[in-house]
Amino acid sequence: MRQKSLKRRVRSEPPLAADSDAAPMTAHAESKSRQHRARRVFVLDTNVLMHDPTCIFRFEEHDVYLPMVVLEELDAHKKGMSEASRNVRQASRFLDDIIRGATKEQIDRGLALPSGFSGNHGKKPSSGRLYFQTRPTVSVTPALQVAGNDNAILAQTLSLQRDLPDATVILVSKDINLRIKAAVLGVNVEDYYSDKTLDDTDVLFGGMSELPADFWERHGQDMRSWKEGERTFYEIKGPAVGEWQINQGLYESAEHGIEGIVRHIDGERAVIELLRDHRSERHAVWGINARNREQNFALNLLMDPQIDFVSILGPAGTGKTLLTLAAGLLQTLESNRFVEIIMTRVTIPLGEDIGFLPGTEEEKMEPWMGALMDNLEVLTGSQEGGNWGRAATQDLLRNRIKIRSLNFMRGRTFLNRFVILDEAQNLTPKQMKALITRAGPGTKLACLGNVSQIDTPYLTETTSGLTYAVSRFRGWPHSGHVTLVRGERSRLADFASDIL
Repeated sequence: MRQKSLKRRVRSEPPLAADSDAAPMTAHAESKSRQHRARRVFVLDTNVLMHDPTCIFRFEEHDVYLPMVVLEELDAHKKGMSEASRNVRQASRFLDDIIRGATKEQIDRGLALPSGFSGNHGKKPSSGRLYFQTRPTVSVTPALQVAGNDNAILAQTLSLQRDLPDATVILVSKDINLRIKAAVLGVNVEDYYSDKTLDDTDVLFGGMSELPADFWERHGQDMRSWKEGERTFYEIKGPAVGEWQINQGLYESAEHGIEGIVRHIDGERAVIELLRDHRSERHAVWGINARNREQNFALNLLMDPQIDFVSILGPAGTGKTLLTLAAGLLQTLESNRFVEIIMTRVTIPLGEDIGFLPGTEEEKMEPWMGALMDNLEVLTGSQEGGNWGRAATQDLLRNRIKIRSLNFMRGRTFLNRFVILDEAQNLTPKQMKALITRAGPGTKLACLGNVSQIDTPYLTETTSGLTYAVSRFRGWPHSGHVTLVRGERSRLADFASDIL
């Protein structure tokens, strides 16, 4: 919210209703408590939850209050395929998670908001409490005698102002007419501004962790190292090992710091292998070099023959498709590890559907594979031989790349294929399972996506098949995951990903 947040020194808040059994405060203690707490209670309108389902977590140390009419309106808007309906269903899931297992007495006293929710996007974690309307509204002004949901919310806000004279009660609404009516009645009212979609790092592990500055001082005493060909290994023992996962990336932020991957964990001992540096021209992958640490780790996962399932997440322009396609071409055409590349995705349109498409299965899928064509142009743009040579190379590459529809995957088995699943955030968990179980011997599957760009109705960031697969495969020795965070497409795309 666009108000300066005042930090409370007292973490526990009294219930909204006055407690008759509580011990009375002295005048000095009560005055001191009011001075330090500066309590605020935010009453949320339904349209705020429809606009941003994570809004209840974004008020830092302040309290959130939901009138009963808001819950009724949420129930009325839960059906449908619109973005607002999807947000309503997600908001209901959040509320259900918070209220699950709570008794009536706990609900009356207010429920603690999860302090570890990362949707605050760099802001303070929420430490306030969530209150629900548990008593009938007593109207305090004749102007609100007319029935209506907006009037019911205003009446409840006025009732709270009367019951909580020491707190600042603020109504938050996206409805401009309701804000006008609230101002007329003397209700503190604000618009809602702190909205942003959930990012990959909000709901999923990033796949890489930074080593602390004193890591080697605490873990370097019993360390041993050895080489196997060009590969370098370190065996390390210490308390930090318990927080690691198999195939997790580790790095030091200092210049010339190590970048490694956890290969084996046994109690407090772990084996770390140094990554191959694909940022150097000597280790380019089909002419493509990594431009940052996360891209380098992604290429190491994609080129590793011991890893069968790779999930790469990140905003638009971070290089997910380009890196995966380059790794697939190198292992298909040069090392002959795979017979061909199979690329597929869910055919969910961003806007209105354009209708039926003519042609074969591959011809119908081509409009959905613009990312493939764009990246092939990049991969063949540096080839010698002029326009004719680039066109011939592109035709050769496309002969080894097959475009398939998910609608016909039942019963298929892919042998020695490099399967690329693009826009995987639009799959349901059932569809994700159906696709992954198509993999036969020698097949590698790469899932690419961004949970903040879900177009499938009824799917959310937390119920997407991509989120489901990444969570379930975490810790399996033959899977790897990385989240790309820095855009490399252009300064325009990078800025848009951050600001919009």
